[in-house]
Amino acid sequence: MHTILVIAGGMVLLLCGQLLARFTGITSQTQAALYFVPLWLLITSDDMWAGVQDAGHSLMEELPTFLLVFTVPSLLALALWRRLRY
Repeated sequence: MHTILVIAGGMVLLLCGQLLARFTGITSQTQAALYFVPLWLLITSDDMWAGVQDAGHSLMEELPTFLLVFTVPSLLALALWRRLRY
């Protein structure tokens, strides 16, 4: 359940970044999609670290979950970037 919530949180964060870029004009929506990926990497790395430190899982147990949680929203961001680019 935690994995699904974190993936959903990533999608909400991507949406918030897109809305912020669209309505404030601070950056373009294309750039916002690219800025999301390293930010999401930091957030998911922290989540994986918490799983290792606090939940007592090994790094090898957490790694597949980390890859799934990072990849799904990141692929969505990159697909959005590609669509907005043209």
